[in-house]
This record gives sequence, structure tokens and C-alpha cells, in this order.
Amino acid sequence: MNNTPVSDALALRATASAFDAQRGKLPVSGDLHRSPDSVAVARQISELGTLISSLGDEVLFRVTEQDQGPDSARVVTSCAAAVGPAGEAASALGAVAHQLSFLNQTEHLHDQPDARDAREAAARVTDDALSMANTALREAADSLHAASAAVSPPSARLQAARSRSTTAAPAPVSSPHAVPGAAAPVDRIARGR
Repeated sequence: MNNTPVSDALALRATASAFDAQRGKLPVSGDLHRSPDSVAVARQISELGTLISSLGDEVLFRVTEQDQGPDSARVVTSCAAAVGPAGEAASALGAVAHQLSFLNQTEHLHDQPDARDAREAAARVTDDALSMANTALREAADSLHAASAAVSPPSARLQAARSRSTTAAPAPVSSPHAVPGAAAPVDRIARGR
């Protein structure tokens, strides 16, 4: 595999986008088009398992590689760190699948008061678990996006600007009367614009 900063950044960005896509697929209670469905949730758990496996494969590949690229350590750290929230999301979706199964099994008991209470509790647990999955997937995607940005080489425009600069910008000069860390007297603070 070609481990250049560009390829590393693209791979991290692609993985982050895959987590964003999973987040976009999460069921939404009360939404007729995206309401929780056992088959869709099970499929999403499987897809998250594939993403987790891919993260693990990337970590394994990087740590066993003889000729590591300049950003291999950052890629390993980022991929390994994303496994945690991805696992949390899969676990939360497992809870959703469990509650949906319960709701399906007790559908015929919806008229009984005890069953109605249990079904309402299952719906609340489902909503909480979907919220946890959403948060975990966002965390995984955000950390991978940040790692991608950190690994990305500077743009050609930035490199050109740096090459044109021959001197460092002068440091700001403080007033000889200013005391570092001292606040201006209350009567000297300008008000309004």
C-alpha cells in the first residue's frame, strides 16, 4: 500500500465519511420514512462490524509494516481510537434490536396495562440507544476527520505563500505603560461602538 500523507488523509477521510453515512442511516422514532425497523438495524450492526474490522485491519497493517510512512503513528492512533465509539454505536444498535424484538413479540398484548407500560419503556430505551449511537458515530467520524486534516499536506497555495515569505512577521509591540495581565481601570473602558 502507498503510505503517503495524501493517501493517508484520503483513507482517513473516506473512513470518516463511512461513519457519517452510518449516522445518516440511523432510524428516527416518529419518522415514517426512517422509523426503527429490525431488519435495517440488524443490517446496520453488520455494516458497523465491517467498519470496525476495517479499522482493526488498518491498525494491524500499520504496526506490522516494515517501512512505515511518516504519518503511520497518527493513522494507527486515529484508527484505534475510532474503534471505541464504533463499538459503542454497535452496542447501542444491539440494544435497539433487542427492544424492537420485544416490541414485535408483545404486539398482541398492547391492550394490557402491564404490557403497555413495558412497551412504552422499550420505546424510551430505543430512543436513548439511538441517541447514544448517533453520538458515538459522530465522535468516530469527527476524530477521523480531524486526523485526516492533521495528516493532509499543506495546500499548494499555502506552500507558495510560505515560499514567498522571506522574513517572519514582527511580533506585536506592547505599550511601555501596559502591565501584562492588568485590566484597564473601570473608568477607562470604552463603551459602545
